[in-house]
Amino acid sequence: MGLFNKIFSKKEQVTIEFCEKNLDRFYTDEDFTLFGPFLSSKEVSYKQYECQSHCKQCKKSPYAIVNGEFIQCETPSELLSQMKEQK
Repeated sequence: MGLFNKIFSKKEQVTIEFCEKNLDRFYTDEDFTLFGPFLSSKEVSYKQYECQSHCKQCKKSPYAIVNGEFIQCETPSELLSQMKEQK
């Protein structure tokens, strides 16, 4: 049964939370285009909040909360790479 479970195992769900203000501050239309395929994946669920009470970090650079872990990067594309590693 071990081999069967490895072959057909479910991928773990990745939950991502975004701050609307952070998205408005750091993301361009091109960034949203890059995120689209990743966020539409079956293993990814995401939610956008008006505010997540991380105001100091929110003003500095793009961030997201991935499976409860705060992840902050210099650019949206770096953040996307970090999120893909969580998948």
